Amino acid sequence: MKGKQVMALGLVAAMTVAMTGCGSTTAATTASTAAGSEAAASSAASTAASTEASTAASTTAAAGDSMYANLELGTTYADVKADIKVLTNRTDMLADDYGGTKYSDYIAEFNKLYPNVTVDVEGLTDYANESLTRLTSGDWGDVMMIPAVDKADLGEYFLPYGDLTTMDGQINYVNTWVYDDQVYGVPSTATASGIVYNKAVFEKAGITELPKTADDFIKDLQTIKDKTDAIPLYTNYAAGWTMGAWDDYISGSATGDENYKNNVLLHTSNPFSDPGDGTHAYNVYKILYDAVANKCTEDDPTTSDWESSKAKMNNGEIATMVLGSWAVSQMKAAGDHPDDVGYMPFPITVDGKQYASSGADYSFGINKDASEENQQAAMAFVKFMTEKSGFSYNEGGLPIAKDLSDQLPDTYTLFKDVTMVVDAPAKEGEEDLMNTLNSDSELMISASDGKRTQGIVDHAMSGDEKFDDIMNEWNEAWTTAQTDNDVEINK
Repeated sequence: MKGKQVMALGLVAAMTVAMTGCGSTTAATTASTAAGSEAAASSAASTAASTEASTAASTTAAAGDSMYANLELGTTYADVKADIKVLTNRTDMLADDYGGTKYSDYIAEFNKLYPNVTVDVEGLTDYANESLTRLTSGDWGDVMMIPAVDKADLGEYFLPYGDLTTMDGQINYVNTWVYDDQVYGVPSTATASGIVYNKAVFEKAGITELPKTADDFIKDLQTIKDKTDAIPLYTNYAAGWTMGAWDDYISGSATGDENYKNNVLLHTSNPFSDPGDGTHAYNVYKILYDAVANKCTEDDPTTSDWESSKAKMNNGEIATMVLGSWAVSQMKAAGDHPDDVGYMPFPITVDGKQYASSGADYSFGINKDASEENQQAAMAFVKFMTEKSGFSYNEGGLPIAKDLSDQLPDTYTLFKDVTMVVDAPAKEGEEDLMNTLNSDSELMISASDGKRTQGIVDHAMSGDEKFDDIMNEWNEAWTTAQTDNDVEINK
């Protein structure tokens, strides 16, 4: 089973739905305290693999059963002594110059409750790929952000936090990493899909009403180009994973349907065709194509730079970026104009209503093979990060702990009339069908390194392929994968 995932590494890349929030491009680093001292890409599991994983899940379930729900921070496991290692995608939070709350600050607060626990945090720059390599080799420590693995394999690697019913009373987005009624992942934060924008640039361009349709947004980009010196839409092409973020908008934000991503899409014929009403995937990706074709993006996307783009958004050199809400706090912290950075709903309207896909970012998973003491310390750390640290709120994310559900950051001020859409889970027996279709079609929706959406930019810049032709190619690849896997197509 582990071999299957190693073979799939070439198809796995940046995870974006959960809407991944990536850190900086700093090399992998490690942080610790003195007191203690970004769904998806591997091929569907075979019947034998699923059986093996189920056995592993039942073996470890007893150890993890209700550990999370029954844990009282500062009391349960208060005397535990352990050295635990945490693997994270947030390399930026390990840097001394990070503008927000650093990992070392969170660990210092955790050590006030658990003074005998040392927490070392290692950041990986290319987390999507490197984390899978570390996972399958067993060299990853005690806690990690769960990478793109088949849900059938969760029990092979991770300790369950508790059964679905119990955990549903503890956390939001409980279905993110669940298999066979066991929950294996607790989200680090959750985000909504919209657009980061500079308010001052929009004001200078004379735009007083934010766009609600794709056509209106394209017109606004042209207005910004004509009336300001700002880059209307910054693609962040070179980073790659930032381009993969566009996939996060094709489900709830573009359809208003909670069942679209994990159910409807899998059984839809030609899902990238134009529905004729300004909605669905076609119109999401067409925004990117048209913006590039109209020269409303950076002059040379191949030289774009993620780190410097944060300051450029802050100071008004960039007008918009299509990224999850996790990015807002980083943009605000990147310069002297935090109040100019805002977040608006994605410009698609479905039957007169705007929606925003909302889902978990990377989720904490605990090593099922760690020692009992390390599992206890890891469980306490995960619950601390979820309930007491303020991490999700500080990073502009939606609350994870059920008890904190009413605490929304100011980031979502413009979303008061927008309906949040949380993707419903796949139906029983199809938990890994999305992975299979992604792999066989090589489209890797919401599980790519951005190469597919980079292709949109390439063709729009050169003018060598029309947008509809690109969508037709995607439709053909998706249809072939459906046919090869005997997927029933809904009429």
